[in-house]
Amino acid sequence: MRSSLALLWLLLAPVAAQANTVESALPDAELRGAATFRFVGFPLYKARLFTQSGAPLDWNKDFGLELQYMRNLTEFDLVEGTMREFARLGSSVPVRGQLEICFDDVRKGDRYTAVSQGQNKIAFWLNGKRTCTLSHPQIKTHFMGIFLGDKTRSKSFTSKLKGE
Repeated sequence: MRSSLALLWLLLAPVAAQANTVESALPDAELRGAATFRFVGFPLYKARLFTQSGAPLDWNKDFGLELQYMRNLTEFDLVEGTMREFARLGSSVPVRGQLEICFDDVRKGDRYTAVSQGQNKIAFWLNGKRTCTLSHPQIKTHFMGIFLGDKTRSKSFTSKLKGE
């Protein structure tokens, strides 16, 4: 009996830790929207947007974004992809070194959570464990804009993620 309970706890602990990541960093956080991002037809990640009380996205307020990866990606893939998106969106943000600290390889099922802390900081967690805080002027708009801005790669993805 004890070993069964211990096994159950080991299986459920990561889920509970992940569920509490956004809530612990953003009081009153509630799910606003969710969507799956596909690249050339292949699902890359599931995204969930958390806002205070589940309200519509307001760039002047803090919010959280969770990505659950549906395939394995390297740290290099994540950093390069982010830097390419910055360039595509016309914002040359010199944060490569910070991203290399924030990001690590991900495997199918891993979750990165990003929670804004004002306009100039974003805190990151990987599977419920804090990895870093990305700091740069207007980083919230630059980074979160990749997923939630007006010039995202998929308008339908962004609309679903925003709960529209």
